[in-house]
Amino acid sequence: VQLQASGGGSVQPGGSLRLSCVARGSIFSVFSANDWGRYRQTPESQRELVATVTSNGNVNYVDSVKGRFTISRDKSRKTVYLQMNSLKPEDTGVYFCNAYRGDSYLYNWGRGTEVTVSS
Repeated sequence: VQLQASGGGSVQPGGSLRLSCVARGSIFSVFSANDWGRYRQTPESQRELVATVTSNGNVNYVDSVKGRFTISRDKSRKTVYLQMNSLKPEDTGVYFCNAYRGDSYLYNWGRGTEVTVSS
């Protein structure tokens, strides 16, 4: 499985972006059974969890993005989305996705997609 992230770009504070992450080579049953996370990495920090969507559809967010970001998945497209609204400069970073099980990640990370929020 290869994780292909896209949708990043440069926006002003208050703007929106919709990120996609396709699990190429995955099959429907495996994709659907996995728990998925969206992660962010900045030059100043290690990769951090931003949001998760579990196999049964439960979603969770870190406090800093609650009310602004929405994670979702399309099983038929094997894609995990992250809708980001009201973007702030501190949302800047490279965004990734991965499936996880406990503290383990199931796939190689891929290249991520870069988001820059600045005026």
